[in-house]
Amino acid sequence: MRVTDAYDAILIVGFGGPEKPADVLPFLENVTRGRNIPRDRLMKVAEQYDRFGGVSPINGQVRDLIAALSPELKSQGIDLPIYWGNRNWHPLLTDELQRMQADGVRRALGVVLAAYGSYSSCRQYLQNIDDACTAAGENTPAIDKLRLFYNHPKFIAANADHLREALEKISAAKRNAARIAFTAHSIPGSMASGCDYVLQLTETCRLVTEQLGIPDDRWQVVYQSRSGRPTDPWLEPDICDHLEVLAEADERQVIVMPIGFLSDHLEVLFDLDVQAAEKANELGLQMVRAATVGIHPRFIGMVRELIAERLDPAAERRAIGRCGPSPDVCAAECCPAPQHRPDPAS
Repeated sequence: MRVTDAYDAILIVGFGGPEKPADVLPFLENVTRGRNIPRDRLMKVAEQYDRFGGVSPINGQVRDLIAALSPELKSQGIDLPIYWGNRNWHPLLTDELQRMQADGVRRALGVVLAAYGSYSSCRQYLQNIDDACTAAGENTPAIDKLRLFYNHPKFIAANADHLREALEKISAAKRNAARIAFTAHSIPGSMASGCDYVLQLTETCRLVTEQLGIPDDRWQVVYQSRSGRPTDPWLEPDICDHLEVLAEADERQVIVMPIGFLSDHLEVLFDLDVQAAEKANELGLQMVRAATVGIHPRFIGMVRELIAERLDPAAERRAIGRCGPSPDVCAAECCPAPQHRPDPAS
């Protein structure tokens, strides 16, 4: 393998989350900065965190990922230090870039923890990295983001394993009739129209169900975690609305799989394990929630493979399905910011 010496570190780029009750409001203010979100709306969201002790599990999950990835890399002869910086909460990107600068890092591979392309899951992270480099001062390391991986064979296999495990929790007599609701974070229609987010999500779900021999008429992509003004169109249907449709059609078993997320963080726990589970119980549906990829060995192996392919310009960029591998470098016009409409109430 022809390995370049262009990179001397890896930077995990995450969303971030509060790790104690006192962090919750400052964290939410970071997330919503510049969006003029009313204080009472922030307080309402803060109540969701209070339900879980004021702690989001997302930072702990990133630590688990790093702990699994480090020996995986070393076992393949990739001996690069791993750094970690978040968009919205400590450890913050700017602070971590300054630490990397002090350590003499010149160029790093950025592992953004998002499988699909949209403004908020791709372009905004590139902007966050650029802004953090500017804020960190001169001579900060250059960061090259790894490609999207929604159709990487190991990502598909890890999700298929977790869907299979969920199906096995339904009795054999009812398993083949169970419906599958794949959930992802809803985004504004104006954002979705400028990217391939829906196409990529649908392709991931198709590939996962294809591996398990599940027919297309048994699954659907639905959405969760909608925010923003009620007057603005966002991707639908919402998971709870979809559960109502299933119940009206006399369905009785449903697998809910948050395939749009990489770990079981607070949005997954609240939107699915609390709200959707309560709705399913109210409707008389047996709901089984499938796990996210988390630190599934195949997912960790995929991250290692994505890093290895960037270290070796001649390496194959693996992908399955209809779309082919995403480019190593995003086009300048990809995943544009959504167009904000004036508030009709203003």
